[in-house]
Amino acid sequence: MSTDNNDNMCANCGKGEEGSVSLKACGACTSIRYCSNDCHCQKAHRSQHKKECRKRAAELHEEALFKQPPPRGDCPICFLRVPSLYTGQRYMTCCGKIICSGCIHAGGMAGDDQLCPFCRAPTPLDEEIIERTRKRMEFNDATAIYNLGSHYAEGRYGLPQDMDNVLELWHRAGELGNAEAYYNIGTAYWYGRGVVRDKKKVVHYYELAAMGGDEMARHNLGNAEVRAGNTERALKHYMIAVGSGHDASLKTIQKLYSSGCATKADYMKALKAYQSYLEEIKSDDRDKAAAFNDEYKYY
Repeated sequence: MSTDNNDNMCANCGKGEEGSVSLKACGACTSIRYCSNDCHCQKAHRSQHKKECRKRAAELHEEALFKQPPPRGDCPICFLRVPSLYTGQRYMTCCGKIICSGCIHAGGMAGDDQLCPFCRAPTPLDEEIIERTRKRMEFNDATAIYNLGSHYAEGRYGLPQDMDNVLELWHRAGELGNAEAYYNIGTAYWYGRGVVRDKKKVVHYYELAAMGGDEMARHNLGNAEVRAGNTERALKHYMIAVGSGHDASLKTIQKLYSSGCATKADYMKALKAYQSYLEEIKSDDRDKAAAFNDEYKYY
């Protein structure tokens, strides 16, 4: 018996949710339900549901992939949107806050032996950075976990280079919401760094990173679509990246427009989105910081 259109009944046996019988959604498409305490129902119904399941699962993936991710959080001091450019922000190992370059500069942290603008902890010595990072990891701080993986990857602060440990930490950070960790895992599969090269896994992890808000992963997915001749899909990726401040995606859309592969309306839409992003992140302190040192550039 098939009851694909009735959410209150098992799609295979037709039983409703009552007494000891509970229903669970199909894990792939979530569109139909089965008896949760009897795995035979889902298996028995698989041949009938497989085609529709794959179609709906693909639709759900597309919806998630091309959904504009939420913007990065606000600086806890000035309450303005944190810039996407890594030079426009700094992670503080003392309190786990991500502070914008403007507040870093205004707080007098241009040199060594300064205090954190947020918690007033002193700037750590190199040997203290790992200790502080591990301390933050006790709170499941995704950025701290990602950073420790990166320190192992580069052999920084006296740590040995250990890609098995790196990938384990990056996977953990990604599961906790750090999109850059997924981007780096994808890049590891691209270059075969600590893993066997696998283009399917590159795409998989880039997609996870892009959905989490990583602009570089999103841009690379766009580039892959251009190479495959899928300009329309590429533009979707670039547009989302531009809205998050990725200027390389804006320049690519401009090139596509110049070559006749994108319309003027596409380029103007991208330009407007990028200008809107700049308006959100701009501040006098950030401008002063960028003028003081290129390391504080944020746009």
